[in-house]
Amino acid sequence: MFKFKILALAVSTVFLTACGTPQQTTNDTAAGVNRQQRFSISSEALNAEAAKAYSEVIAEARAKKILDTNPAMVARVKRITSNLIAKAPVIRADAVKWPWEVHVITLDEENAWCMPHGKMAIYSGLITKLKLTDAEIAQVMAHEITHALREHSREQMSQQQTTDLFASVLGAVGQAYGISGANEFASLGADLGFNLPFSRTHETEADLLGMELAARAGYNPDAAVTLWDKMLASDGAGTPQFLSSHPSPENRKATLQANANKVRGLYNASAKK
Repeated sequence: MFKFKILALAVSTVFLTACGTPQQTTNDTAAGVNRQQRFSISSEALNAEAAKAYSEVIAEARAKKILDTNPAMVARVKRITSNLIAKAPVIRADAVKWPWEVHVITLDEENAWCMPHGKMAIYSGLITKLKLTDAEIAQVMAHEITHALREHSREQMSQQQTTDLFASVLGAVGQAYGISGANEFASLGADLGFNLPFSRTHETEADLLGMELAARAGYNPDAAVTLWDKMLASDGAGTPQFLSSHPSPENRKATLQANANKVRGLYNASAKK
């Protein structure tokens, strides 16, 4: 009976914690990214922390003299991101008021990111190593912008509250039943069952909605596929998908290729203007 009560408490507690507050972060989209989201953390708090963290990162890069060192590259990135930002309110209306900012950090890394509320950076290594075209840079930055528009960081943190609790109560259940290594098993179960698939959902949404945002801004959706050709040539297959927070590169490329026609009309209409 005691063990049954623990199991019942585990199920009911995780269910109640998972409820959160439903919110519509983005409009219905041509790419089909319309999943309902739930949050238990406020956007205001997260945006404030992101702004603080961004200021620290930029200040450190400036102190190390690796911030915006190539004027031509900076101008190119700002032109491309400005085009994307101009179309972001179509996907999320309040994005027109966001304090958007972008910098180029001179590091030999293939990386880019967009913090909550539109604080962005791209590393010079990504552009130079992969010899990215304007359309490919647009796909990268649109992907990162979409993470912010969909508030994936806030959703992930809200989900983490649930999975942490899930792991702890599942561990308690396992110990009650005398299962060896119950806590470790619970943590792995939470990762494989919740955290990793949840992150893969975010990455797929950012791929598809990012491709739509770039198309609206006048960038060919086929560049999303050529970008992944370059990424595959650079990095290879990497970690098996079921153990990764990101879909496999091959799967990402295939998904983008299969969905490019959904946004091609937006690109064609934008290119005619």
